[in-house]
Order: sequence, then C-alpha cells, then structure tokens
Amino acid sequence: MLLDPSSTQPWPVPQTPYEAEALDFCRAWLEGQTEFVLHTSGSTGIPKAISLTRTQMAASAYLTGQTLGLVAGDTALVCLNVRYVAGVMMLVRGLELGLPMTIIEPAGNPLAGFDPAQTRFQFMALVPLQLQTILEQTLNALPILNDAKAILIGGAATSPALEQALQVIDAPVFATYGMTETVSHIALRRLNGPTRSDLFYALNGVELGTDERNCLHITSAATNGVRVQTNDVVELIATPNPGPVQFRLLGRADRIINSGGVKIQPERVERLIEDALAAENRPARLFVAGLPDDRLGQQIVVFIENRTLEPEVWKQLQGAIRQQIGPYAVPKAVIRVDEFAETPTGKVDRAQTIDRYR
Repeated sequence: MLLDPSSTQPWPVPQTPYEAEALDFCRAWLEGQTEFVLHTSGSTGIPKAISLTRTQMAASAYLTGQTLGLVAGDTALVCLNVRYVAGVMMLVRGLELGLPMTIIEPAGNPLAGFDPAQTRFQFMALVPLQLQTILEQTLNALPILNDAKAILIGGAATSPALEQALQVIDAPVFATYGMTETVSHIALRRLNGPTRSDLFYALNGVELGTDERNCLHITSAATNGVRVQTNDVVELIATPNPGPVQFRLLGRADRIINSGGVKIQPERVERLIEDALAAENRPARLFVAGLPDDRLGQQIVVFIENRTLEPEVWKQLQGAIRQQIGPYAVPKAVIRVDEFAETPTGKVDRAQTIDRYR
C-alpha cells in the first residue's frame, strides 16, 4: 500500500485489517489527535501501556529527519509492526517529513515482493532477522539497499555474523538504541563502512547520564524533558566538546548473574560465543542465563536454538571465556532448545524459554 502525504489523490482503500489499522492511525494523526497509547514489546517484562503526546512524537520524528538528512519526497519502506512504537514512528516520520510510504505487513523478508530494477527506498527500518533474511534470500537486493540514505536496525541486538554480512551494503546502516518511553531511538551506532563503531552516539539535544548502578538515564524533547531511567548498564565515553555523548552498551542490570558471589554480565559472554561461532561460519541464536544452584546460587548456562555444540567446540568456547572474562563466567552447561519463545515483536522471550525448559 502506497501512501503519499503530499498527494491530493484519494487515499488507497485498505485490502487487509493491518492496512486499515495503519490508515486509521494516519487519519488520527492528520486530524490532530494529541495523545496516543502504545504498548511496550514485553521483552524485559510484562507489556505495559504508555501514553505519548503528539508533541513528543513529532519531536522524535524531526530529530530523526535532521540526523539522517531526510527531506520531503524521500521514499520510505514501512515494514515494522504499527502496533508498536518502531512501526508507528515510521508512520509519523512519513507524515511529518513528507515521505511517500510503502506500507506492508511485517514479514521475514520485506523485500521479497519488490523488483530490484524498479524499487528504491531512501529510508527503511528493519529488525535484525529481516535484514539477515534479505541478505540470504533476496537475489539482487543490494541495489535497493544501497540506494537508501539510511537503514535503521532495531528491536534486538545485531549478531556478529549479521554485522559481518551487512558489510556488503554501501548505504549507511545504523543500530538504534531507544524504547517506547523515549519515543523510539535516541542514539545510533554505525554498523558498516569505515566509520563503523561499537559505540552509540546520542542524537542532538539528548542528555545522557548514569545512576549508581551505571545504568543509563535519558532526557530529551521526546521525553517531555522528563528523565527516563533505564536498566541498561553502559560505559559513558568522554568526548571533546562540542560533540555527541557516546556510550558502550554492556547489558541489562536485571540480567546480571550472581554465581558464587561474582556478578557476571551475560551479554558479554553471549557476544564472545557469538563472535567465535561467526568466525567459524556457524552462527546460532543463543542466550546466557543463570539457573538456580545450591552451591553457587546461580549456575551459568547457555541456551541455544536448534543446534548442538560438539564437545570439542564447547571445550574451546569455555576456554576462551575463562581466559578473556574469568573462571566464574564459564558456563557449566549448554541447553539445546528446538525453538525459542518470542515476544509479539519477534524478540527472544528468555523468561518463557527458560520456563518451558524447566
């Protein structure tokens, strides 16, 4: 479905309930509705309703446009779920910035139905699995991807294997950092090209700081000037003034594992394992968790989806973790799960996956 905010032609007739839902939001926005209720994805807890004002959402949209150099007439692909903030904000950006939008229902491969010779999008936002599927399945997808001014990747962390695979894309690809409470992203990290980095940089006007746990807090126009406290453990990086605040995302405070009195950030262990498997061209979806243990309090284990690690590979991984992080970070077991549970937005639901195993 194509929707051009600047066109004087009648709006398209929705062909599916999803298209109708997207058009209902667009009509409400253009009619001046001042408050919208969105729901969090539930990836870190029970989904909750959050009320956002039109002013907040517009501020976020214009900041994205300014950062990425988007101008009226740039075409956008909207293929994220419009029931959540990432998809809704693609609609708001299109309406506020004058971007003709191709709106499709979320799919694993959103470019599958487009002719690379006749398709160009200057702006698109994807989840990691969508980009991975595009690169694996879509013949000649690079002309579509390379024509973009920016490709945003969010909703979940990008794996080392995907970061390696996307280096064939010439267009700027950015990982996003944000949440419903911050009205989508407030920081970006370049994933490809000579300026790729493991650091996020805050967008213009976004103020960042940390609490006593080293967890990030955020204040911006999109938060109505209210400080939003997160559970994300970060390392703030000193930068010359003037310049954007930069930070390295270390993991979540509520995921820290206490094993034998030593606190372990599981994301660091996950990344090491993912890097090693990607280097061997054997990527896997996995996560590290702490299971109850009578002696240690929590025992570190690896949950891996639909594959088995050979004993020699597992032994090498344990050795690498012991050497690079420390003996207390070494997982005691690897647990194979046929299929991970997922949230409505496609993120791995770790709690439900663990509950199923138990």
